[in-house]
Amino acid sequence: MTDLAEVKVERWTRVSIASSAILAGVLVLLALVPLVLSANATDKLTTLFIYVILAAMWNALAGYAGFVSVGQQAFFGLGAYFAIKLAQQGVAIYPALVLGALVAGALSIPIAVVMLRLRGGEFAIGMWVVAEVCFGLVILDKSVGGLTGTSLIGINAYSPHAQRSYNYWLALGAMALLLLLLLLLLRSHTGASLQAIRDDEDAARSVGVRVLLGKGIVFVLAGVGCAMAGTLYLATNITFQPDSYFGVQLTAYMIFMALVGGLGTFEGPLIGAVIFFFIDDRFGNGDYGVWYLVGLGTVAIAVALFLPRGIWGTIEDRFGIQLLPVGYRLRGIPAASPRALENEPGPGAGG
Repeated sequence: MTDLAEVKVERWTRVSIASSAILAGVLVLLALVPLVLSANATDKLTTLFIYVILAAMWNALAGYAGFVSVGQQAFFGLGAYFAIKLAQQGVAIYPALVLGALVAGALSIPIAVVMLRLRGGEFAIGMWVVAEVCFGLVILDKSVGGLTGTSLIGINAYSPHAQRSYNYWLALGAMALLLLLLLLLLRSHTGASLQAIRDDEDAARSVGVRVLLGKGIVFVLAGVGCAMAGTLYLATNITFQPDSYFGVQLTAYMIFMALVGGLGTFEGPLIGAVIFFFIDDRFGNGDYGVWYLVGLGTVAIAVALFLPRGIWGTIEDRFGIQLLPVGYRLRGIPAASPRALENEPGPGAGG
């Protein structure tokens, strides 16, 4: 039996410290991509960064806060819509993309006041209704072409190389910033309270957890993140067609990435985004039609049956590895004992 004196509560390990340093170095190298790699590679990586943002934001809602939303496409579409509107009012293109995401994020606050009072299936369906209402209101706006849509014409003032480079750097910066904000949130006392809310909202409230505030913070962050992904998608595709930007298939893709990678883990959605990117790049070009969606569903079902914790969740369970730790771990306990104390308040919580 392990001596209790040998048991230590820790957050960082040698592996996680090394992986964080490597990740920082990789981000620096990624910033050089438009200068050294081909246009095709730059475009593909930009798309991958958008997928990472979407996966991480949906996982923040469902994996850590327990909100299964099928309406995150509302913010994806609103971000693009407001970016178009700001550009039409004379705002420079790239500031308009960022401001469009922030405006959509601000709109998530009154939406949160109403929607966060719902639970379970009511919340999931309610968010789908919100997305459909937003879609209906947008197509009533003739200035963006209604159902036909319009284009981000002003971006053509930049050369193709400049567009590609600026889109890439904006996507890389947005992804890094949003992931950092999410990591800091999950490592704070609010992050610990989110899992308590997810597991038992009434019990969390009874011990003094500010339930509505905690849920509101993660909801707004996810709204801003999905809206930023929408503006980035607009910048890379230029055209804005509301039925594509507000389509429920976008949330289906988010769910796929989070579940396959590992719901409720920080690293999992990043892995899920990479997997989805390669599948979509190979089979999502339209040649496979409905079989593409059938394939995605088959992969998701197979993972759910054989790897219920997802790819990274299974790795964590089996080997106890965390590259970007969120909670605390017990070191020095027998292998049969619990492997970690995820997001439990402990020494220096929030630090």
